[in-house]
Amino acid sequence: MKRSAAWRAAASAAALSTLLLAACGGGGGDDGLLPPVPGVTCSTAEERLWLDRYFDDWYFWYRLAPNPNPARDMSLAEFFEASLYTGNDPRFPRDRWSFMEPSADFDRFFEEGRQLGYGLFLAGIETGADPSRPLLVRYVEPQSDAAARGVRRGDQIVSVGGRPASAIVAADDYGAFAPSEEGQTLDLVLRQDGIERSVTLRASAYVLSPVTLARVLQTPQGRRMGYVHVKDMIEQAETGLDRAFADFRAAGVTELAIDLRYNGGGLVSLSRRLASYVSAARTRDQVYARLLFNDRRADDENETWRFQPTSQALELTRVYVLTGPRTCSASELLINGLRPFVDVVAIGDTTCGKPVGFLPVSRCGTTFSVVNFESVNARDEGRFFDGIAPVCAVAENFAKPLGAADEPLLATAQALADGGSCTASAPARRSPLAAGAAPRRGGEPPERQGAWRR
Repeated sequence: MKRSAAWRAAASAAALSTLLLAACGGGGGDDGLLPPVPGVTCSTAEERLWLDRYFDDWYFWYRLAPNPNPARDMSLAEFFEASLYTGNDPRFPRDRWSFMEPSADFDRFFEEGRQLGYGLFLAGIETGADPSRPLLVRYVEPQSDAAARGVRRGDQIVSVGGRPASAIVAADDYGAFAPSEEGQTLDLVLRQDGIERSVTLRASAYVLSPVTLARVLQTPQGRRMGYVHVKDMIEQAETGLDRAFADFRAAGVTELAIDLRYNGGGLVSLSRRLASYVSAARTRDQVYARLLFNDRRADDENETWRFQPTSQALELTRVYVLTGPRTCSASELLINGLRPFVDVVAIGDTTCGKPVGFLPVSRCGTTFSVVNFESVNARDEGRFFDGIAPVCAVAENFAKPLGAADEPLLATAQALADGGSCTASAPARRSPLAAGAAPRRGGEPPERQGAWRR
């Protein structure tokens, strides 16, 4: 669809001013970051027209996208899906990442550092849809109702609302674990240490704990290793990271393990901050990442991010990153950005494969995270759409607490630091988890996935 130069110029000017606000942390609400022009309402028809212009100007794959007619009578969600690139270019898979959500949800997560839910995360994809395999809890948010009621990593889900876990696994139907509002309840029967018990969880907008654990441990041969588990790359993680790396420096750690196995990404700025702690000498003034936009936005928007000086940075030549199929986007950016300068040893499973990111745009109460850019490192390496394979493929043991010395991924990092080889290995595999911030219909609710420029 061809548009007039004047129409495109007006839309571009509005979009540019909005995205600059978004990059500084602007939120959403009814007025939105892209306010309606005079005479324009928030009707579905007007929203389709606005979204059509936005895709045409800012979408990374605008030349390859289907370009549906905005005059067609369809919902905004249907029009959004119809506008996404379908994978007709061999250089890129289809767009499975762009999504839309209520601005209230986006603001709750990134501005307030909170998330709506019960606070327990499942090892659903690990079952392989095999109903004979147990459905386990892999992670519990520390400030959630699940944690308050004693749910732990490694607990087995026996039933949900009377429905056997085997039926949930067979149907790949985990919708009950994703509440739509506060106050909803979830009735579970859990098996913990061989004993079954019933528990009712209540959904709440709990406060996130983005840095859940940081400790210094000693490897079997006496090396001091820092371990930090980073769950969410949001601004609220900064204090925890500063404290963790100050402790690491004071303890004289010579090895570092960063646990990103459940980190779906977040802010590019936080990803850079975390990477900058690894090796001040090797990364000072060096390029961390380049964000590359489509040809219409490249001159104004292409951006180089450099490593960030910090007094807490270590002086390491090697870092161990614990990964899995939920390691996504801004977390993968950290691995890719560090690779030109230090030896990055990925341990665990193949990452999700998302070398692209967003500038959030909010309008009429909806926030749109549309793929706007791809990212490359200082060597112009990127496009890891098949994920980043581990150096040591290691299967998880959900009975072992995160950060425990004998937890398989961390134990492997210690063995490698001592000059040993991979232990408890398992074949590397292509991640089965489709990257995207919203869970697929009925599927296991994933961590929020993405790289938001900010």
